[in-house]
Amino acid sequence: MNVFGMNPGGMNPVLDHGIELADLTLTHGRRPAVHHISGRFAPGSLTAIVGPNGAGKSTLLRAIAGLHTAQEGRVRCRRQDIALLPQAAALDRAFPISCREVVELGHWGRAGAFRGLRPQERAAARRALAAVGLEGFEARPVGSLSAGQFQRVLFARLLVQDAPVILLDEPFNAVDARTAADLLALVRRWHGEGRTILAVLHDLEMVREQFPETLLLAREPIAWGPTAEVLTAANRLKARMMAEGWDQEAEACIRSAA
Repeated sequence: MNVFGMNPGGMNPVLDHGIELADLTLTHGRRPAVHHISGRFAPGSLTAIVGPNGAGKSTLLRAIAGLHTAQEGRVRCRRQDIALLPQAAALDRAFPISCREVVELGHWGRAGAFRGLRPQERAAARRALAAVGLEGFEARPVGSLSAGQFQRVLFARLLVQDAPVILLDEPFNAVDARTAADLLALVRRWHGEGRTILAVLHDLEMVREQFPETLLLAREPIAWGPTAEVLTAANRLKARMMAEGWDQEAEACIRSAA
């Protein structure tokens, strides 16, 4: 049951909505982003992805969502079950679109490009805005919103998508403390519903307090598992030292088939 008290997508969170990474290597124009990462995000898990700037965290999320092609290896998941919240800073808010229209885009996967929205789908968008504290904002253009209000709109779109797997890229950046607390409460609720959640984060105190699992990434995995075991001083030092030694002009490491 989701926050609306309904389940419009027919989602059953107890099904296997895990994500497997098999020797995954990702690049940007043959420049390294993520090297040879293997592992599994278990169904229903709540995982923080942390690491230095340029560690490949956002690239990894985009690859899981099917928006970045692997150089080597593969991602095994049900991409139709995934909802991605991109970094708000990467989105153009100059386009003249209302809060309601942004949230209604969450129906796209079920409604398609050519079917008009049903009354219950439009009502779901209104309820989603109310659920994130933006009741009455339906007609407001997104360009007029504060950073925190816009992030609430993006979370409302996730509510409408009702996906079993949720990917969050820096969801609490540039928002005030109250907004961060409200949105974090939604993340906890989704986790309680059995959804699989991955979040790129920088606030290690939040990670320690709220996220049971952590992947520490520095273009390759430094540690992956229970947060207390991952965020040790030794692991964080190793990640920082690897970041300081990165050659930005290096090409990706490609393993021989032999």
